[in-house]
Amino acid sequence: MKNITKNIGIILAFIILLSSTNLFGNDLERIINLNTKWKFAIGDYKKWASPTLDDDDWETILVPSQWEDQGFYGYDGYAWYRNEFTFDAFYENENLYLNLGFIDDVDEVFVNGVLIGFSGTFPPNYLTAYNAERIYTIPKEIVKYDEPNIIAVRVYDSQLGGGIVSGDIGIYVNQSNLSPEVDLSGKWIFKLGDNIEWSKEEINTDDWMNIMVPGYWRYFGYADYDGFAWYRKEFNFDMDPYQDLVLVLGKIDDLDEVYINGTLVGSTGDLDNKFIEGNEYNKFRVYYLIDNNLKENETNVIAVRVYDGRQDGGIYEGTIGIMKRKTFQRFWEQKNNIIKREKKSIWNIFFD
Repeated sequence: MKNITKNIGIILAFIILLSSTNLFGNDLERIINLNTKWKFAIGDYKKWASPTLDDDDWETILVPSQWEDQGFYGYDGYAWYRNEFTFDAFYENENLYLNLGFIDDVDEVFVNGVLIGFSGTFPPNYLTAYNAERIYTIPKEIVKYDEPNIIAVRVYDSQLGGGIVSGDIGIYVNQSNLSPEVDLSGKWIFKLGDNIEWSKEEINTDDWMNIMVPGYWRYFGYADYDGFAWYRKEFNFDMDPYQDLVLVLGKIDDLDEVYINGTLVGSTGDLDNKFIEGNEYNKFRVYYLIDNNLKENETNVIAVRVYDGRQDGGIYEGTIGIMKRKTFQRFWEQKNNIIKREKKSIWNIFFD
């Protein structure tokens, strides 16, 4: 009986391992280490995001660490971090990411004065995101090569430990075979509710809110919301639209329909009847683009209709973007081989 129980436990652990394998996660390699001292100031002034700000009189603080352990014991409230980095032009064609690890509680992040990411919501509608890892896309068009780039991080801490508290902080490139030719992660616009008109290419979005993708919508002020919501993003496309292309949207909680330039390109689940089998949230969204869904050298619009039955909600994990079908196929085969090797290895260890 003891051996049977042990084997059952091992099998369950293996099932958990497989279900948690992120087949479309970014294989990120750090190229600039930012685990170092940063400039730091308590208070809150929007001008501190400016790349031309003179911060010579700011304090220095070690990142990552709680600011309470760096001379600011007992402080709760707003503070800003600043640092700089220089890119080699060698990385000009790479997809670049800023990893800030875990921040307690809320943050906005600027590179060269441009907002590239945020998690949680600041007062008066405060919502913590202390347990969300911050990995933000750095848009290529704002990067300066072979000269300094300025990072500014606005942080709000409500209680206890505050600041950029843990993680491997730095600038990363995506070394995965799944690195998309068109990276769609980052800032989107977002609206609660459901209106099929929102799938159209041209609509009024003045009252839509900004949101980061990927990430549960509960991290952006919608913790208690279950139901329909829409995401939209404009992007430029300068590849041949007639080649075999794949749209990857990672994982979505729970159901979705995806439109490009007003045309439905794929869906997972029955949104009209709001029928959830139970495992849609863990399925990877891979939609093949056909019939010239994309416009070359013009602005394109992607709209994603999402229904969440309970808890988190939204486009929450994985690589988000457009890639060539052959690239995607090679990656899929590679990951399947990895899973098979892990399965064989675990089986041999415990059952041979």
